[in-house]
Amino acid sequence: MDLGILFGFIGTWVLVFWALLSGGQIGMYVDVPSVIIVVGASFTVTFFALPASTVKGIIAIIRKAVFWQSAPVEKLIEDMVSYAEIARRDGILSLENSTKDIDDPFIVQGIQMAVDGTDPELIEQIMTTELENQMERHDTGKAIFDTVGKYAPAFGMIGTLVGLVAMLADLSDPSGIGAGMAVALLTTLYGALISNALALPIADRLEKRSAEEVLYKTIIIKGVMSIQSGDNPRVVEQKLRTFLPPALRPQEEKEAA
Repeated sequence: MDLGILFGFIGTWVLVFWALLSGGQIGMYVDVPSVIIVVGASFTVTFFALPASTVKGIIAIIRKAVFWQSAPVEKLIEDMVSYAEIARRDGILSLENSTKDIDDPFIVQGIQMAVDGTDPELIEQIMTTELENQMERHDTGKAIFDTVGKYAPAFGMIGTLVGLVAMLADLSDPSGIGAGMAVALLTTLYGALISNALALPIADRLEKRSAEEVLYKTIIIKGVMSIQSGDNPRVVEQKLRTFLPPALRPQEEKEAA
């Protein structure tokens, strides 16, 4: 589990509750109808905006945002270079035995196609298409939380307007105006919290996860293509390390960058 997301989530809500408690009793910030309007409507409108099959996978998407670990890119490059060394030394057909020890099916797929003598352009096309489909699935998952983050403040405002209308429709007791106004404003508070302290941070986290996976698989594609073309292992390493930030490259490459 990424400790950053745990720290950020807990820290954010601790600060929110601290602010609420410092303003008075926590009970004054609780209103069940307001919660139903904002939370319920934000999620039901998501079903309206997106396919139901997409929204049903929300638990799996949250799990991925929280528990997915960053891909070991440096280790991947080392592995691809070792495959290049085997192919250079024993021939590309010798890599077929190596695939038995590889856990990543995407690498196995690419190497197997290279071993089978598949046309390089076709290999790149197949692997790139799979990567693009994965990106589309990631974008769809992110869209769920973008949608909730977009509509929650709007329904918070709608709830506030409903509360204000109800309050202004009965001004027989001026002493209750303040309390009525406070309750009406709670939906705006709920909408802002759901959007900015929950939905949008998860969406941003999913976007970061997707970018990491795209980088990982792009390196695999470039590595497979380089191995199939018979590049020297040193050249393969240099090609793949261009995807790394300067801080993770060898000293001579840092200076060049």
